[in-house]
Amino acid sequence: MSGERSIMAMAYQQKLAEKLTILNDRGTGVLLRMNYIKKPVLFQTCLDPKLRPQYLTDKTMEASVKYINKKFPNIDFRGNSQYLVGIQKHKSEVMAAMSSYYDSFIDVMEFRDHVYELLNTIDACQCFFNIAVNFDFTKNYLELIITYISVIVMLSRVEDKKVLVGMYNCAHEMSNGSSDPAYPRLAQMFMEYEQPIKKLTEEFGPHTKGVTEALLSLQMLYPRRNLPAEQWRSAQLLSLLSAPASMLDPACCDTMACEYLSLEVMERWILLGYLLCHSSLNTNQSSQELWKMALRSGLYLTIIRDETINIHKITEDYFDGLKGYSKRIADIKECREHVIVNSGAMHRERRGFLRNALKELVKVLEDEPGLLGPKVLFVFMALSFSRDEVLWLVRYSENIPKTKTPEDYVDSYMAELLFYMERLRTLMTKYSRVVQRYHVQYLAQFDALLLNDTMQNMYVCPEEESVLMTSFVSTLSALTINVSRCLCCLMLQAYTSVSKAPLSLKEYPDLAKVMNMTQFHTKMLDNVQEMLHETSDLSILCFYPRVFEKMFSQSSEEVSMQRYLMSFPLACSHFNQTVHPLCPEETEAVEKRSLRLCVTFLEEIAKQTSSVILEICSEQCNLNDQLLPKHCGQTISAARNKKQKKQTPKKGDVQREKPGTESQRKDRAIVTNMDKLHLTLTELCSSFSGSSDFTVFNHIVTPAEFLISHLETRLTKIIVRMAHYNQTTQEIGRPSDLLAGIRAYTASLHTLSRYLSLDVTRLVKNVLLQQTQPLDSYGGQTITTLYTNWYLEGLLRQASSNLIVHCPAMHCFVNQTIENEQSFRAEEYSDISEMQALAELIGPYGLKFLSENLMWHITSQVGELKKLVIENMDVLVQMRANFDKPEAMANLQKRLPAGENVLKRMTIIGVILSFRAMAQDTLEDIMQKHCPYLMGPIESLRDMVSPDTDIKVTLTVFELASAAGLNCDIDPALVAALFYSSDNSSVDEEYKLTCLLLVYIAVSLPILALDPNSYYSRHYGGHHNNIHCLATAINQLSAAMFTVESKNIEQHLKEFLLVRDLDALSLKRSCSFWYVIDLDIVEASPFLSQDMLESCFPYVLLRNAYREVYKNYIITLG
Repeated sequence: MSGERSIMAMAYQQKLAEKLTILNDRGTGVLLRMNYIKKPVLFQTCLDPKLRPQYLTDKTMEASVKYINKKFPNIDFRGNSQYLVGIQKHKSEVMAAMSSYYDSFIDVMEFRDHVYELLNTIDACQCFFNIAVNFDFTKNYLELIITYISVIVMLSRVEDKKVLVGMYNCAHEMSNGSSDPAYPRLAQMFMEYEQPIKKLTEEFGPHTKGVTEALLSLQMLYPRRNLPAEQWRSAQLLSLLSAPASMLDPACCDTMACEYLSLEVMERWILLGYLLCHSSLNTNQSSQELWKMALRSGLYLTIIRDETINIHKITEDYFDGLKGYSKRIADIKECREHVIVNSGAMHRERRGFLRNALKELVKVLEDEPGLLGPKVLFVFMALSFSRDEVLWLVRYSENIPKTKTPEDYVDSYMAELLFYMERLRTLMTKYSRVVQRYHVQYLAQFDALLLNDTMQNMYVCPEEESVLMTSFVSTLSALTINVSRCLCCLMLQAYTSVSKAPLSLKEYPDLAKVMNMTQFHTKMLDNVQEMLHETSDLSILCFYPRVFEKMFSQSSEEVSMQRYLMSFPLACSHFNQTVHPLCPEETEAVEKRSLRLCVTFLEEIAKQTSSVILEICSEQCNLNDQLLPKHCGQTISAARNKKQKKQTPKKGDVQREKPGTESQRKDRAIVTNMDKLHLTLTELCSSFSGSSDFTVFNHIVTPAEFLISHLETRLTKIIVRMAHYNQTTQEIGRPSDLLAGIRAYTASLHTLSRYLSLDVTRLVKNVLLQQTQPLDSYGGQTITTLYTNWYLEGLLRQASSNLIVHCPAMHCFVNQTIENEQSFRAEEYSDISEMQALAELIGPYGLKFLSENLMWHITSQVGELKKLVIENMDVLVQMRANFDKPEAMANLQKRLPAGENVLKRMTIIGVILSFRAMAQDTLEDIMQKHCPYLMGPIESLRDMVSPDTDIKVTLTVFELASAAGLNCDIDPALVAALFYSSDNSSVDEEYKLTCLLLVYIAVSLPILALDPNSYYSRHYGGHHNNIHCLATAINQLSAAMFTVESKNIEQHLKEFLLVRDLDALSLKRSCSFWYVIDLDIVEASPFLSQDMLESCFPYVLLRNAYREVYKNYIITLG
């Protein structure tokens, strides 16, 4: 009795359950730190450079590093100080840099000590292990052993551990006069684990019985889980539809937690466990069979993340040095051959089965989410099975064995499996309250009653245990959703698993089954996320980026997989689960890699989708282009020839297909390019519709925004490309053609709303709004810049050379009939429809930019005119003073040169202003069309301006009206341009120059009679040398200049007419078009009236002038 009491007291006092839980978590953290130290390049290059062990690569430390490596652990600090000079100089920095590594190795040593102590305590308590009876206790026990083995293996793989520890200890001894107290034991541990497997085998000799017992409990579970896909299929595994009558029955079994236990975890337990406790392989047939079955499953085991071991090679090498293990070595070789031949195909078939099984499960649960309550076990089983297959493929993609079927290790359908795993996770999260409500009722109305009945049927139940079990029953009967019993159940299992316990679970298997089932049901109340993490965590993909990206690339090439591509960036949301509080240094690096992979995948999906969308838009644009009026000439000609019974085309002539023939097909099985594009688009858009947003390391990711960004970027480039601008040849597409193309693209883009929820209107507005600016958001040229450059350099430059004529009658520019034909027809780019198209394309912002460039050219011409005025100022002053004296004017006229230059520059200004007036008129039409309710108030505001209104208010109102395309008495853009271009001269000087300029223009007009191109064209409604534009130039330029100088515009224009009158009468000959120009000036001016004109020129003179110019126009009919 005393022995039993001591064992029970030990079980209570040692807190086995608590220690197992704490050490497992601690071991995971220590293991991650060893991995972090082993791979500094992977993580530390992304972090603060101070965290890197720089002294390992420092040239001044090279001698110290070699010496420590050679003499470790017995480093003679005093006798060989010449080798340690580098450390002596930087001892404080070395200690600071190496302290984190040194502490990490101490953590390994302390972890080892605690594991030793706990394993010895468990052996002393004579605990029994059975995965089907005390699941949590056995699982934690085996996990602790495997974690400990992994830590030691990783420790042995850290190449610089001796240098790191040795340098720290040298620096410590130099600073404090003595070695670090932990250094001797730490150095001894390093030396012992030079051959880790051998040392671990010696350590686990005393624990062979417990480990073997725990592993043998898997002999019923592991073979049942490790079945080929054919048997899964025949058993209709994971199917809710296989038995419709029992669909609502709860999924229960005697070993519920075992059903979703990872197959990879079990294989790691078996192979590593029997590697250390190998004696039972020769003495126990069951152990041997279990071990061989696990060996047939694969060649590699995961230690941590992407660190693996070739378990066949390691086991064979170790057994090769032992006596009596030749048969086991033969078994290993046989199993290796079996793996190479069969493993790839078996796992490929499993993945194929799981894809269909998960698809069915998801469809059923999406339709009936209430089934998540009774059938939640199926969800975790499906996730666990799928995760095992994903991790297997990832592991072997980097370690493909030499086989005749390497295609078994490549899966282009991985996206589908990942997608349905994500869908199951999403359903569990979305309907977690459904699962919780179901299991609260189930625990109270079934589990509590079953546990109570089981207690009543127990033939022995000590008083203390009876009170405990009764408390369990009462707690279950009054459960709420937020409750946690996981550790309580583990503690109970640990307490009842020791030898000679008053209540031994081994003797009451029914109680164990009920407890395991109850434990699973309680997890459904508050540990659903932990369960999802346990069964479906894919964070290992973060550490296989090449494999992960290759999987994505292979899946994206399959059209049927494109709808599932979003599962790859969604998998990146798992990566935050891989970090641990004991290794915070790697968090930033893992976060950056996670975001990089996520963004890479989303960018590629968006790129593919935008390519398909824009290709469809391009096809639709081509079809729309066929319907434009410019292509109807051939059709009309053919119809006319047919009507007149003219000769039909020869057989060799290719007949042009009519628009619409592409939609005619005799067989629906014929798949056109558009069919393929729409199918691909449907698949890709389905991937976006699956998830509106998700979180990766506290970053909210919205996939649709990536698509919008790609579409915006590419559409911007396409629009610019559709303009067909060639700077070398000064060629560009007609604005109406570009507008038709953009409308076709926009109409096609709006069909996206059939596939996914995307704000296409916002997208198009953003793109088109950027096109109204000189540069887009990426600094590239826009159609505003292209058309501005072309109209200035291509059209207006030729108009200034009289190669192109402004035609007021047709409201456009036309080409002169000359021998050298122009590369374009001006009327095709400047008629009303084209200017309206231009206004539609670049809008008020673009036209403002165009106006600013036009004004720059005008101010350049004004500057040259002022120079001419200054050069001839004396003559002009006299002419202004003596304009009423014909004889003096005639003499002064002879002294005034460069009259042709003045008129030429004024004509250029007039052409530019005429073009701007055309643009303004079409902008007004467009604004009236798009926002008539806005134009009304603006017009009213403009009309309210009177000559008495303050000039600043007037210009502000006119600027608003001008931006909307309305004509104003004073051009605010011209006023601003002249104001900012004026030099530092005073206002009086500027005023004087302006007055003299008008005199210069007035007295120079008669020179036009010498130009043969000055004759009036009734067809054009103007003159062949564009002098009719002088009226616009004189009116607008004088109004703007006198506004800048705050002078009376009307008074000075009257003075101009008076000078013109007296100058014309003083000449012995006259020309009719002079008077036509005078009439044009008055008609175009808001400041002059016909009465003023008639006071200078009799109306009969003006009438006769018009009759004469019309008579001289020769009408010819082609």
